[in-house]
Amino acid sequence: MKQGPGKPRANGCSLNKNGGLKNGYVRGGGGGGEEGAADVHSQVHHITHNGALYKRPFIENFEETPMLVAVLTYDFVPLYQDFENFYNRNLYMRIRDNWNRPVCSVPGATIDMMERATHDYNWTFKYTGKMIKGVINMGSYNYLGYAQSDGPCSESTAKVLSQYGAGVCSTRQELGNLDKHEELERLVARFLGVEAAMVYGMGFATNSMNIPALVGKGCLILSDELNHASLVLGARLSGATIRIFKHNNMQSLEKLLKDAIVYGQPRTHRPWKKILIVVEGVYSMEGSIVRLPEVIALKKKYKSYLYMDEAHSIGAVGPTGRGVLDYFGLNPEDVDVMMGTFTKSFGAAGGYIGGKKELIDYLRVHSHSAVYATSMSPPVVEQIIRAMKCIMGEDGTTIGKQRIQQLSENTKYFRKHLKRMGFILYGNDDSPIIPLMVYMPAKIGAFGREMLKRHIAVVVVGFPATPIIESRARICLSASHTREMLDIALKKLDEVGDLLQIKYSRHRIVPLLDRPFDETTYEETED
Repeated sequence: MKQGPGKPRANGCSLNKNGGLKNGYVRGGGGGGEEGAADVHSQVHHITHNGALYKRPFIENFEETPMLVAVLTYDFVPLYQDFENFYNRNLYMRIRDNWNRPVCSVPGATIDMMERATHDYNWTFKYTGKMIKGVINMGSYNYLGYAQSDGPCSESTAKVLSQYGAGVCSTRQELGNLDKHEELERLVARFLGVEAAMVYGMGFATNSMNIPALVGKGCLILSDELNHASLVLGARLSGATIRIFKHNNMQSLEKLLKDAIVYGQPRTHRPWKKILIVVEGVYSMEGSIVRLPEVIALKKKYKSYLYMDEAHSIGAVGPTGRGVLDYFGLNPEDVDVMMGTFTKSFGAAGGYIGGKKELIDYLRVHSHSAVYATSMSPPVVEQIIRAMKCIMGEDGTTIGKQRIQQLSENTKYFRKHLKRMGFILYGNDDSPIIPLMVYMPAKIGAFGREMLKRHIAVVVVGFPATPIIESRARICLSASHTREMLDIALKKLDEVGDLLQIKYSRHRIVPLLDRPFDETTYEETED
């Protein structure tokens, strides 16, 4: 395929002068020009950068940190031996009024918050007895707007509460297995397009308690460096060896897969019992979407297993709300373990795992979360059932489809206008999670306070949840946000951006996979 000089290819990748692809996946190739490009493709036919596995361009933005901001942020670090202690004492205490704010309403498009004050520089807080009403909520994971106290879902949930009560007071294996649990699991399996599914009462425990049931000593986990804490904990509890690959970097992942096959286990060099690749669908702090077609291609090539956490993607992305597989138009059978939560798009609580029937049957017996944890509350189960049927259109309406479309439109509209204002945003244009980069920790507190003054609630994030140099505000959009609400929020963000001088963008976009990659650095843990 002929390619003009400088013309971008799919995924924002291009050929270098040697014919190699500049996406961090393929480093070099044959000769330059058309023949060189053909030679590259003949040698690495499984590569998915050029549209072979992508049906449309896949572009994510990660603009470089301005040098002046980096210098000012890092200025004081060498003066202290324990930087975390320095941060907690000198920064966190000054801005901690931005966190743990009490909300006293449904986490819908707008919320009511309790006003509080401090007279000792944020060491303690006292409530004033007043409420801040009608604050536009730009921080909750209420992607499809099902976290509401009225409507069909709430009415049905209230009926189940009166029939079953609020709690089960037993585990699934004892007296806590309700017909509602069985109904939900059949529905989840149908929704995901898999043979079977199992639900759990807690999303965090779904990861942390099930990964140890799937892998153990003698197994290898290849984990994305930005995976959620629940995945990290589950991997560590398993006793398996853990190696970390660069975020969404297929070159880094393939390097570890090759080494795992060639060298085997440390010291003995025996083959690994299992190799499990662990990724997320949408990364909650970066707003990026996993390069799933490429991950699946590598998984098949090296005959490993794939575990995907869709906590933030199920319901929120894809034309029918079925997550990243739906977004890319892939076969559910290509993902061995499909995990997700009901805490975001479904406005409820808990998590699920879907896959082959033999996998689910095994987890029913060996999962600590299934054997020892109390069953999911019946009203919560009903909320999920009603919301999921609405998304699937099985409630006889098109409300679910409309909400998915509205979320997509809100996402594109909001991201487009923020970029025009000059803010640096991370992630994929189709991700409802929008990290707005603030960079300097001192500006976190000012940003959160100034936005609340203007009746906009945002979540600000800094060290240690992010690198010290990448503090940010994380905006989460919802289908319940009207265009008027979005315009008000954009106007206030524009004001605060000018006030705090955080419109850093100079439009120097760096593709994620063009970032420097050190092949020698990875984390390895063994029991």
